[in-house]
Amino acid sequence: GARCKEAWVGGQRMTPKSPYDRGSADAYYRRRPDPHWYPEGNVTGPRITDMTDEQVADYYRGYEEEDDRKEWE
Repeated sequence: GARCKEAWVGGQRMTPKSPYDRGSADAYYRRRPDPHWYPEGNVTGPRITDMTDEQVADYYRGYEEEDDRKEWE
């Protein structure tokens, strides 16, 4: 099933749907990094790729900090 993490990055709470969470999910599912996020939910609403430098950094931080990987059977 879908997995969402809550983490603290730079003193800010990173919730599901945040750039940090999207980076984490991409790493978990072994996708190549592609900074984006969905402010209205996971793949619902617009896919945002026009991001601030801070949002891109949060995405890559989530990607790099994810240490679990989906095992495909």
